[in-house]
Amino acid sequence: MTRGWRKLLPLLALLLGAADVRPTQDYLSPEIRAAQEDPSRHPGWLWVEEGEALWGRGEPSCAACHGNIAGMAGVAARYPLVATDGALLDLEGRIERCRTQHQGESAFGRESEPLLALAAAIALQSRGMPVAVATDGPAAAFLEEGRHFYETRQGQLNLSCGQCHDNNAGRRLRGDVISNGLGTGYPAYRLEWNTMGSLHRRLRACSLGVRAEQFPLGSREYLTLELFLASRANGLPVEAPGLRR
Repeated sequence: MTRGWRKLLPLLALLLGAADVRPTQDYLSPEIRAAQEDPSRHPGWLWVEEGEALWGRGEPSCAACHGNIAGMAGVAARYPLVATDGALLDLEGRIERCRTQHQGESAFGRESEPLLALAAAIALQSRGMPVAVATDGPAAAFLEEGRHFYETRQGQLNLSCGQCHDNNAGRRLRGDVISNGLGTGYPAYRLEWNTMGSLHRRLRACSLGVRAEQFPLGSREYLTLELFLASRANGLPVEAPGLRR
C-alpha cells in the first residue's frame, strides 16, 4: 500500500499544482517585468497614446458619450461578457459595436492599429484592478464551451491548453517560461511580433504551435476560451497593456 501511494504522489502533486494560478507577471523575467511597469521603456505606450487621442475623435466621439477615458476604470476587468442580445463580446468586440452602432462608422477590423490602440488605452484604466468576469447566468454556457476547448487535446501534437499552462507552468520552453496562460496582459506588445497584438492573435499562435486548426480572430471558439481564461484569473490584477517576450 505504501509503495502504491508513492507511485501516486507525482500525479497528486500535478493535480494540486494545477489549481495554483498565478499572475502572469510572476513568470516574467525581472527585465521584462520592470519594463512593463515603466511607460518610458514600454513600446506599447505608443499605442496607448494613440488610443487616448482616438478617444476624443469622431462625431460623436467616445468622450462625448463616456466622458474622460479615466471613467473606464474597471471596464476591461469585466470582459468578456454577454451583451443584452445574447452575444459574447470581448473588449475589442464592444469597441467595434460602439463604433458601428453609435458612431455610425465602419468597424476598425480585428487586429487593426486603431482598435488595438483604443483597447490598450481603455484597458490601462483597469490596470491593477482585479479581474471580475461573470461566470453565471447567460455566461455559464459560454464558459463551459471555453472550458471544453481548454481541456481538449488538439492538433498533431495532441496537446490541451492545460497540459502546458497547468501541468508545466513555471518550466521553460524555447527560452521562455510557461505561465498559467491568462489573458490579463492583452492587448500586449510582444517583442517577437515587434508590435501590439490581441489575445486572439496569441491564441492563434498557440493553435499553430500544436499543429491544430487556427480559428478566425473574434471567433466563438476563441471568445469562449477567452472567457474561461478570464474566469481562471478572477481576482488577479489586470496587467494590460502587457509586455511579453
